[in-house]
Amino acid sequence: MEPPKGVLSSLWRFILFIPYFTALLLLGVLKGIVFCPIICIIVAIGNSAIILGLLPVHGFWTLYSITSAKQLGPILKLFLCLCIPLGIILWLVVSITGSILGGALYGFLSPIFATFDAVGEGKSNPLFHCFYDGTWSTVKGSFTVVCDFRDVCFHSYFSFMDDLRTSSADDRHYYEIRLLQIPGALIAAVLGILVDIPMISVIALFKSPYMLFKGWRRLFHDLIGREGPFLETMCVPIAGLVILLWPLGVVGAVLGSVVSSVFLGAYAGVVSYQESSFYFGLCYVVASVSIYDEYSNDVLDMPEGSCFPRPKYRRKEEEGGGTGGLSRPNSFKTTPSRGGSNRGHPMIDLKPLDLLEALFVECRQYGETMVTKGIINSKDIEEAKSSKGSQVISIGLPAYSLLHELLRSIKSNSTGLLLGDGRTEITTRNRPKDTFFDWFLNPFLILKDQIEAANLSEEEEEYLGKLVLLFGDSERLKTSESPLPLTELRKAELDAFARRLQGLTKSVSRYPTFRRHFVELVKKLSNDLDKKHNRFEAGGSRPVKKTVSRIFSQKSFKKKTSSNGSDQDSPNRGLRDVDIV
Repeated sequence: MEPPKGVLSSLWRFILFIPYFTALLLLGVLKGIVFCPIICIIVAIGNSAIILGLLPVHGFWTLYSITSAKQLGPILKLFLCLCIPLGIILWLVVSITGSILGGALYGFLSPIFATFDAVGEGKSNPLFHCFYDGTWSTVKGSFTVVCDFRDVCFHSYFSFMDDLRTSSADDRHYYEIRLLQIPGALIAAVLGILVDIPMISVIALFKSPYMLFKGWRRLFHDLIGREGPFLETMCVPIAGLVILLWPLGVVGAVLGSVVSSVFLGAYAGVVSYQESSFYFGLCYVVASVSIYDEYSNDVLDMPEGSCFPRPKYRRKEEEGGGTGGLSRPNSFKTTPSRGGSNRGHPMIDLKPLDLLEALFVECRQYGETMVTKGIINSKDIEEAKSSKGSQVISIGLPAYSLLHELLRSIKSNSTGLLLGDGRTEITTRNRPKDTFFDWFLNPFLILKDQIEAANLSEEEEEYLGKLVLLFGDSERLKTSESPLPLTELRKAELDAFARRLQGLTKSVSRYPTFRRHFVELVKKLSNDLDKKHNRFEAGGSRPVKKTVSRIFSQKSFKKKTSSNGSDQDSPNRGLRDVDIV
């Protein structure tokens, strides 16, 4: 749709649109009022039942996992065990309260947004959809929220606890409490809170009028010029609602700054403890005000810098930086050769859940082929349906799909990740600003650079695909027809790539909605396997000997070859090497 020409024309169309917008808003609010209590009850009761039902198991298993963890010192174990009752109380209060508030917000806002979306371009019968959209879909969505919450509380929780319980001291750093540093850290944290709460509150209140009028100015400018959020007709109602509610957004930003000042100030205790110096903790107390001031200037597009002092609070600024121990591992902070500004690179409209759905679309495609060829058998599917879980399907198949995505991106000279449609490319410049994409994208881009630098041949790509898919199953790897001449160094490098990719995939498997998509994938593969058995039951069993070699010699890797199967110490070895946290 072409933006209208002229300010008067745009203003006249806006005036004519006001009654239409008001009617849609009233209709959406009416539906929200009706469905808000229903959705709130569904989410609150469902989540509360899960929380209370699993509470004894969570309490016992957390205690058992902490006491069994080899990378935790005895003093730290004792401290964590004493904190378990407090953690249980906080978990009950936060989770149940969050379920009630989240269900109420979802039940109220979802019908409103669905009402506005019903009149978008290309929608048929908009009058019917204005009344129907956001009703039954919101009810189904509330049950989906409860199911995803159950998966997080059950599958994701036990996955984390298993890693904590089975990790050895060599896999990660050994953690212990330095008792002599505790008093100084506590004093620094208290001083930080006492200083940061009033200072940051004053700064936030001082800048709030600027945020209010600058936001209104930008929104009205986009409205008149049909730019930004007003470019698409479907977005005009929602963007108009943003103009009306912008003061509430400013109030929320100020309150958020006040709340965040508590954590920002308390971090002085972390700095004091990490640096083993009370002096550095005091330096951070002074520097934290400058850190917030500079951050707020960047958000509001104000001049850079701060008038507040910022003393050095780390012995090694290049390693500690401004965030210290709360930052992610160094390998996740930046991505090689992909820095730079986002200017001139429009962000793609891709939500985290859409990315997971695209991953499982590819998983289904590869899974159907592997069921047909006999790589995925009935044993794998039965294990996937059970509580034990099939590592080939739950970890190997998604990791295999991600490996294909990395190889596809490398061969197309993409600077980011090229999705399965062959058109959508995610880079550090056009990625959405969701924190999910920080956690998800950077580790895979780093791994992509490493694989590209290794300059793998097609035979090595094939061998790596076997390692990733079969999850280190040495018996199934031995079905190769002939050994692949690889040096021990090259084989170790490929094994490291496979373990790293499997570790990243295991971290992704803990995200919400992953389990739901995984169950659907298992059902689809089970149906495909039943069809295959029905097709061949008249002629007897189809021979599957050496099918591993045949599947990897198909067009997926473009060349027929075989590999040398090497015994793996354990199928789960190395899965904790990489965590996306």
